[in-house]
Amino acid sequence: MDTMFSVPRYEEYRLIGIITGVTILAMLCSLSGVSIYASDNFIAKKSTPPLDLDTQTVKEKIFKEFSPELKKQEFDENIKKKYPSGVIYDVAEGVKHIKLTKYYLGRPVRINVVEINFALTQNTLIKPVLSNSVSLKSRRSISTIAKNNNAIVALNGTYFKPQTGVPLGTLMIDEKLYTGPVYDRVALGIFDDGFDVARVQMNATIKNKNAVVKIDNINQPRMLSTHVIAYTTDWGKTSPASPKYGTQLSIDKDGNIIAASANPLVIPEEGYVIVGPKAQLSKFWGSKSVKVNIATTPEWKNVRHIISGGPYLVKDGEVFVDMTAQKLGSVGGRNPRSAIGYTSENNLVLVAVDGREGSSIGMTLMELAGFMKSAGCIGAINLDGGGSTVMYVNGSVVNKPQVKGGIPLSNAIVLSRTGEA
Repeated sequence: MDTMFSVPRYEEYRLIGIITGVTILAMLCSLSGVSIYASDNFIAKKSTPPLDLDTQTVKEKIFKEFSPELKKQEFDENIKKKYPSGVIYDVAEGVKHIKLTKYYLGRPVRINVVEINFALTQNTLIKPVLSNSVSLKSRRSISTIAKNNNAIVALNGTYFKPQTGVPLGTLMIDEKLYTGPVYDRVALGIFDDGFDVARVQMNATIKNKNAVVKIDNINQPRMLSTHVIAYTTDWGKTSPASPKYGTQLSIDKDGNIIAASANPLVIPEEGYVIVGPKAQLSKFWGSKSVKVNIATTPEWKNVRHIISGGPYLVKDGEVFVDMTAQKLGSVGGRNPRSAIGYTSENNLVLVAVDGREGSSIGMTLMELAGFMKSAGCIGAINLDGGGSTVMYVNGSVVNKPQVKGGIPLSNAIVLSRTGEA
């Protein structure tokens, strides 16, 4: 089930009922000569002082809260105030594309922003997508990814391994965890009713009656020989090589151990091959079955999708850049940048910053964090940047990446029409 944002039908009924009730009440009271005022729950009471809030004002306040036209007008005005020097384009209902140039140290930086108001969008969904639905080991241009998903907006996503295209970091699509966190880096969770950001850790195990072994990651390149890693068919047909003094267990979808070897194994459909040190996995030799549990911390109940990056840019409404903690000290300089964040109204903000040229020098992470806060974000994270930074809007790449059209990508975050992705 894809993530959709819409105004519930019951709100329309509630609006009609409130306005009708206020109108009838005003008519009755005007005939009887009794004054009224509106409390928080619109209960009519006798009042001797003059009215502070007349019926028309009550109607206007109600319409302002629920009327799509007034919400659209308010969104338009907020965008103009937020980006006063920007050129603003309407992409779709509730979706704005803003092109602007800001100056840092007296030098220009080109910025493309897409802001999405999900209270106004009609039948849209936002989600990360892979360049290839068959395998993690794939790279394609953002235009191809966008067109394959009927996207009206797309922005490059997580870090990835250039040689293979495997995403590096947490990636969940439609409640399915494809890859796990690297260095517990920050990620953005997408829910039916909004967003959240947090640093993500694996919380996974393989166990039987006699032993429990921690699983360090899923579908990620090995970082330490001591790590235990789970691989699914999204990785490929077979598992990678074992570490020195390592072994592998092939486990089917019912938890049955169907093979064990020091060499790569065929990965069973809907099952796993667990690869790790022999000292750990030999605890399960002789077992007929085991239980594999793959989860993350925070638990993020009801999360639909997760896209990772790092470091933080905005946390709890304040600039927060933790490069060292997330082992990202080498990316703190002035570069092309991509970022994603959300506002207190649950608007989503996507940003692409051009760099490494005279007409646009790029941003430091601190400058990007300041920009995301100025855009009203209460939570924001840095995405893969540099040569990967590329934004697509309504059929075209709208920024100027170093490689025309952008380099082939592993994955992207896309906005598509409901039923079209």
